[in-house]
Amino acid sequence: MTKDGDLSFPDGFVWGAATAAYQIEGHRRADGGGECIWDVFARDGRTLNGDNGDIAADHYHRYPDDHALARNLGFTSFRMSFSWPRISPEGSTRRNQAGFDHYDRVLDSLLENGLTPMVTLYHWDLPQELQERGGWLNRDTAYRFADHAGAVVEHFGDRVPFWITTNEPWSCAFLGHARGLHAPGMRDYHAAGVAAHNLNLAHGFAVPAIRANTRDAQVGVTHCLQVIEPFSDAPDDVEAARTVDGEANGLFLEPLLKGSYPAHMVPYLPCLEDDTVVREGDLECISAPVDFLGLNYYVHEVVRFDRTIPIVHACRMAPLGPLTTIGSGLRPDGLEEILLKPGRDYGCRLPIYVTEVGYLFNDYVNPDGRVNDIARIRYYDEAFRAADRAMKKGVDLRGIYVWTLLDDFEWDSGYSSRYGIVFVEYGTQTRIPKDSAYWLRDVARRNGLSDPPGYRGPAKID
Repeated sequence: MTKDGDLSFPDGFVWGAATAAYQIEGHRRADGGGECIWDVFARDGRTLNGDNGDIAADHYHRYPDDHALARNLGFTSFRMSFSWPRISPEGSTRRNQAGFDHYDRVLDSLLENGLTPMVTLYHWDLPQELQERGGWLNRDTAYRFADHAGAVVEHFGDRVPFWITTNEPWSCAFLGHARGLHAPGMRDYHAAGVAAHNLNLAHGFAVPAIRANTRDAQVGVTHCLQVIEPFSDAPDDVEAARTVDGEANGLFLEPLLKGSYPAHMVPYLPCLEDDTVVREGDLECISAPVDFLGLNYYVHEVVRFDRTIPIVHACRMAPLGPLTTIGSGLRPDGLEEILLKPGRDYGCRLPIYVTEVGYLFNDYVNPDGRVNDIARIRYYDEAFRAADRAMKKGVDLRGIYVWTLLDDFEWDSGYSSRYGIVFVEYGTQTRIPKDSAYWLRDVARRNGLSDPPGYRGPAKID
């Protein structure tokens, strides 16, 4: 007998956990690895308290136990990234064999634990030597990335069925080059537009490099789409929201799916019409067919016109309702909108994986040794129900990867933000599965949602 709150997902639906190399591995320079832009960004004091990824969650040494933990929590797939400077310390054609050997062992461990690898080739750890040559403002970086992708897939292609070229190019371009919040820490909106195109181009160049080195693997890209609402129906607010949506979503989905850039963004980013930046053939390259689309969901914002803000004249605010400890909106229901957007606005019919979904909460270990993160359970329950609604409306959703398996280095927030379903006590590297981990285990095992005993909910966030 089923209850009103029960929900089942299709047979074969993938339940996975997502991670990223710089955030959990630590020991970047071990065995000949190179330095990346986040090492320098942290050393310059640009992260909270100067936190860095030198040790992180020590996954570099602890991956066998972490993989076994993921298996025991019911996951069938594991999203990870290969550190670019661990394999190519200068980002060039010089390869570090020890880096290849390390990831050989990592992949073997995943497969031994019954976890299907989904590998991201670029998750923000640009080799510092490439940054010193211009980084993502230098078109040559896109060519270097394609070389790197080809070499990696040639070596590992027989064991990886899913390849993601780049993760969240919006974050790299605009948080890293316009807002100065992420490495390399620039504050230049025009530069962000150039970086966005070169990141799109890196994806486009990498797709044929991957396909040339593997026959059966699927190739995709991951974008962090955002729910953007105007503050009011006033024309200025509507236009400001349209501009923010164009920056966050259109600059990446339109070239990928339609082979063009949004015309309404050209006044804000004239580089999109600069033939020294967007060259002949670039958009055809970027829009080459892929096998799936990866979507990350974190951002739901309300936009109000504000003339004091340079260039875009848009103030981004959290929507009404619950807020996280850092003041961002807590809106798991927005996952439905994110999943519908590619098909509704761009005619996309690709299979979709939610490659990251989750949120930070005020986690702590109780005196009884538990991490009772009921708020995270509620968040996931509502997000998964939103995904189900999107599937009922025709979205071809194949799987969901929660962000993230382990508490980790969260970029500019350092170690203050805990997104993991497993608590990491960084001083001892002790792993403590949170209540959400056990709840997710039950979800994966039943391939659906219920109202399991032992939890105070999950209830909808009011």
